[in-house]
Amino acid sequence: MNAPVSGGAEQVFARFLDLERQTRAAQTPAQLAYSLVNDGQALFGFRHAALLIAGKVQAVTGVSAVEPNSPFVAFVEQAVAQLFKRGQLQQALAIAADVLDESLQAQWQSLSAAQVFWLPLVDRQGEVFGGLWLARDVAWSPADQVLLAQLGDTYSHAWQALQPRKPWRLRWTRKRQGLLVAVLLLGLLIPVRQSVLAPAEVVPLGGRVVAAPLDGVIAEFLVKPNQTVKTGELLLRFESTTLKAQADVAERALGVAEAELKANSQRSFADAESSSKLDLLAARVEQKRAERDYARELLKRSEVRAERDGIAVFADAERWTGKPVQTGERLMEIADPAQAQLRIELAVGDAISLEPGAEVALFLDSDPLQRHLARLERSAYEAQPTVGGQLAYRLDANFDAAPPRIGLRGTAKIFGDRAPLALYLLRRPLAGLRQSVGL
Repeated sequence: MNAPVSGGAEQVFARFLDLERQTRAAQTPAQLAYSLVNDGQALFGFRHAALLIAGKVQAVTGVSAVEPNSPFVAFVEQAVAQLFKRGQLQQALAIAADVLDESLQAQWQSLSAAQVFWLPLVDRQGEVFGGLWLARDVAWSPADQVLLAQLGDTYSHAWQALQPRKPWRLRWTRKRQGLLVAVLLLGLLIPVRQSVLAPAEVVPLGGRVVAAPLDGVIAEFLVKPNQTVKTGELLLRFESTTLKAQADVAERALGVAEAELKANSQRSFADAESSSKLDLLAARVEQKRAERDYARELLKRSEVRAERDGIAVFADAERWTGKPVQTGERLMEIADPAQAQLRIELAVGDAISLEPGAEVALFLDSDPLQRHLARLERSAYEAQPTVGGQLAYRLDANFDAAPPRIGLRGTAKIFGDRAPLALYLLRRPLAGLRQSVGL
């Protein structure tokens, strides 16, 4: 006996079952999307298919990655959106071109095949969350439509198994989206405290500045940074070789002037000319005495001593040793370690309205988890360039409790008045926009 020969119906049914098997074998939504737009091509002969989820194309036949701005993708999304508004895509059906607007009909002729079948994907509540746009050149027969309707249930079940939750576009209806926008707009009116961040440093409060008493070269520093010093303690020495020579020369010049004055005084009784020079010689002696005293004073100033008790605040002794300095140039500061204030450099672009007494929180770079509270004491009216070349306002604040060690640096958070959240978030963009457009 010969085995029976399989007919066309049996082959179609076998392909149909194999298509269902491939659909259920997909492991990820991406694999399932690729299967939905490609595997049924041999059975139904469509030229191209597009999978839409929540109105957005997720996969297209023969394409590994969908280009959202391509003409075909844009056309399919616009056509499906238009038909959904009319309530015409709730069930599987063949779509005619004349149901669309004239602009979309023209795009249909150039971008899609003439015969289109819409296969909706339905969730467990019976709501459409997506669908397949299937296009081919020949009309869809009743048998094809029955098979596709059955496949639609399989496709919907497989997609729900891999992605049980609805897409956010379907979960958030227009009403919910409008309510969310309204809540956000109202939230922007909530008053919040303005605050800005700025670099800050702990500096001495009421310290005594030690400046260079003369023009010269520093020979040596006798104290170290943050060393405790007492009143009268020697801090540093200037190079004194030249000063000692000048003092010695001035001393000798004074001796010569005094000897000349004495000699003329003795001769003045017999010599009228010597008597007439006495006043001039006396004035010269006073001049030489003043020069000597000045030379001695400069020599005395070559040793700089502390004028008060405290700690020596400066960066590095090596920076100054052997360096020529000018009179009045700042060398160090003698400060009380228990008295310190906070100096803040607030950039011009971050400046907000600040009143004396505003709250300040300091976070040190060496201990960023601990907050040191302070109160704003004063703020400069004019911005000055900083070491980094940036324009900034100088702010001074006093600590509420024991201050940190002098010289520590960190970040200060300065709190201002309350303002709407919208102004707090958009202050910098609005300032930049105003500068760019000139309004």
